[in-house]
Amino acid sequence: MTAPVPAPLLSVLEIIKKTTDFLAGKRVESPRLSAETLVGHALGLRRMQLYVQFERLLTEAELEKIRPLVRRRASREPLQYILGETEFCGLTLKCDRRALIPRPETEYLVELVQQRFSPTGPSQVLDLGTGTGALALGLARLWPTAQVTAIDVSPDALALARENTEKAGLAERVRLLTSDWFSALEPGCTFDLIVSNPPYLTTREVAETQPEVREFEPARALASGADGLDALRLILSGAPTWLAPNGLLAMETGIAHHATLRDLATASGWLGFESKPDLTGRDRYVFLRRSLPPADPTPSAAA
Repeated sequence: MTAPVPAPLLSVLEIIKKTTDFLAGKRVESPRLSAETLVGHALGLRRMQLYVQFERLLTEAELEKIRPLVRRRASREPLQYILGETEFCGLTLKCDRRALIPRPETEYLVELVQQRFSPTGPSQVLDLGTGTGALALGLARLWPTAQVTAIDVSPDALALARENTEKAGLAERVRLLTSDWFSALEPGCTFDLIVSNPPYLTTREVAETQPEVREFEPARALASGADGLDALRLILSGAPTWLAPNGLLAMETGIAHHATLRDLATASGWLGFESKPDLTGRDRYVFLRRSLPPADPTPSAAA
């Protein structure tokens, strides 16, 4: 009886191609990117390092590291959860199912907020619904003298935010607080900036999202009532108590919300309603003040 012939070893490129085809059959978006990222992660290689090793033959032990990652992606688990981390504003954040995945839209909110302050930035910042801690940590990194309070109602999300805060070396300036929106804040404290990426989808919109979102990300961080506005209404009504004079409220919102939010803000006495689009041109961000900044007393050149 002859011994069985061992299967030929496959190269990195062959495994990437096979994985790409497999993921495409599972309707995974950008299957080649997922394949390269997962294979590189399993082998401890960055994608550019992977490219120069396409002809390298993989051992069975290496394939055993790759297979479970590919199975998870084929089930439509988000790539960030499989890798366990994501990049945000120059930080590498731990990322898992305890909180939403930080997205480029929220990273752009940090950039827009920065444009509305002097280089020194605000002294007191409040992040409502911090999740992974992305906004709080991004702003704390941006402004080295800012004190940031980051709140969330989810103990699991706050535990994740605490891990990210310690990893980023920002624990001395980022305070984490369990709170249902403003409920646990100390009376009398105020903030120069209140920022939030709250839930703003309807239940129907969540049901229509990709499986990566509706089956893996926390539902309470996604949906907010029949029209998606419940959390935004609470923030609009509650923020004036906690906003310092000339302070700024900055929010990420749903793309169909801005007309309604403008009416709600006007009825509630907010000033300077400003709507800004995201990088795809869709209405995404709202900026509001309770009182407008004083006019520049410096005479103009024409005076």
